[in-house]
Amino acid sequence: MRCPFCGTTDSRVMDSRPAEDGNAVRRRRECGDCGKRFTTYERIDELPLMVAKKDGRREIFDRQKLLAGLITACQKRSISTGALEEMAAEIERELMNFMEREVHSRDIGEQVMQRLHSLDEVAYVRFASVYREFRDVQEFMREIEQLVTRKE
Repeated sequence: MRCPFCGTTDSRVMDSRPAEDGNAVRRRRECGDCGKRFTTYERIDELPLMVAKKDGRREIFDRQKLLAGLITACQKRSISTGALEEMAAEIERELMNFMEREVHSRDIGEQVMQRLHSLDEVAYVRFASVYREFRDVQEFMREIEQLVTRKE
């Protein structure tokens, strides 16, 4: 590791500890030449996760966009923001652990619907109405009927 003060590559690690929720390692180093200390972070070099949209476009996965959709679906429901943030993080982790670097938006939508179904039925129906692009009240009613049937 190159010293930011003198530029030499002779440094030693004084201390290491997890950082950024375990996604990085923080290392305190001391330069062998000038004796100054500095901090470095080691992270996994990840390729960005790409999302293939219905219209054929591709974009980088954005957890904030996923979280915004969850918050909208759960508006005025008794679901904490922390629970929604954890759900978004869980979905992101699952997608990152999937060995592909590209995922279809429908796969993300299905994961969200699966989790919302067990968390809150109203939020589930709200999300489904947008995700499945209900065109009329009949489609909305069919989804609610299926929900009631599954519950019995």
